Amino acid sequence: MAADLSQIVKAYDVRGVVPDQWDEPLAELFGAAFVQVTGADAIVIGHDMRPSSPGLSRAFARGAAARGVDVTEIGLCSTDQLYYASGALNLPGAMFTASHNPAKYNGIKMCRAGAAPVGQDTGLAEIRELVEGWSESGAPEPAATQGTITQRDTLEDYAAHLRSLVDLTSIRPLKVVVDAGNGMGGHTVPTVFAGLPLDLVPMYFELDGTFPNHEANPLDPANIVDLQQRVRTEGADLGIAFDGDADRCFVVDENGDPVSPSAITALVAGRELAKHGGKGVVIHNLITSWTVPEVVKENGGTPIRTRVGHSFIKAEMARTGAIFGGEHSAHYYFRDFWNADTGMLAALHVLAALGGQEGPLSSLVAQYDRYAGSGEINSTVDDQQARIAALKSAYEGREGITLDELDGLTVTADDWWFNVRPSNTEPLLRLNAEARDEATMAKVRDEALAIIRG
Repeated sequence: MAADLSQIVKAYDVRGVVPDQWDEPLAELFGAAFVQVTGADAIVIGHDMRPSSPGLSRAFARGAAARGVDVTEIGLCSTDQLYYASGALNLPGAMFTASHNPAKYNGIKMCRAGAAPVGQDTGLAEIRELVEGWSESGAPEPAATQGTITQRDTLEDYAAHLRSLVDLTSIRPLKVVVDAGNGMGGHTVPTVFAGLPLDLVPMYFELDGTFPNHEANPLDPANIVDLQQRVRTEGADLGIAFDGDADRCFVVDENGDPVSPSAITALVAGRELAKHGGKGVVIHNLITSWTVPEVVKENGGTPIRTRVGHSFIKAEMARTGAIFGGEHSAHYYFRDFWNADTGMLAALHVLAALGGQEGPLSSLVAQYDRYAGSGEINSTVDDQQARIAALKSAYEGREGITLDELDGLTVTADDWWFNVRPSNTEPLLRLNAEARDEATMAKVRDEALAIIRG
């Protein structure tokens, strides 16, 4: 009977519960399908610290090698370390991780050579079709000559590449608390930070895919409480939290206060534009703060607004030759990193910016905190499209208000905006609102929520 992959093949990756929704025999079929769709004769594979990751990763490697493809296994790594290997070796790659999901989940993030994304429209739909067919009719014919499976350590090379992109040699000494959440930051941070003028205070660096301390999702305020407290106790200059596969980073200042990912996007955008002579395109998604396009323009750059989601950002970066891209979910993309996202490189930029001046982080980022934001507010609804239609009719035709539907519905006035987007995976609507002051933001937020929640 054919496997039903509708629940685990998402818009950008494969993700589901192991072994209930997928297992090693399916991973082997995914390996075979991946090399057929990419046309590769060699690939690179890495995995995170989840208990199921080594077995799934090795099964995928067997499936690829059976089709005559040579496999390089880089073992334990962060997702951006896998992207580094795909870029530096110019090979298609597969990363076994479920990011910040609970321990029972696992997944595969796939890319073509040079870290180019594989999503629904760029190969993932074809991979799913092949796997479903083979699971019904039996495995594909093996190649006449089996491929090889070899191991390679890329951690030092990955760290050296990142350090070559940001100069931290002349910064003042900084005390930094890093919460790895028992995820892959505990593997990469010691090597990337080695030899830099940093007093590192590690938290939860032990690799443990059962996440014994807290969920490895720093966008949830509950998961950075320990980091905030430790920064204050240590009198540190800042704190950094990574998610499970360490491709996202979240920053708190010397007071333990969260720094908005939009502020980090604006800060890094300014630095990248300076590095490129004050010229270049910067991509930002439509729920980042108004601050981001303002700062990009102030620094001579051209801001381009895009939908939420890494495949849209990466496609737009490739199309425009953008030097940098940022999302409000704390994903940061760099042309110097094959247009891929790397939280570690964003963290190095923050350290370089802070260490290059005398003031605290709170005063450095204050210039990027120009508006009052609601944060993302989720509402469970019976009919996503009906609620969005109700919002549209409530605001359509109002004087001084514009509507656009690039991603969900965005409603914009002179001094405020809000966006409502449907979740792809749950019956939720996600609201983000921003205004020039807190009172206006609260009024806009509450009016939108009243319509959303009916």
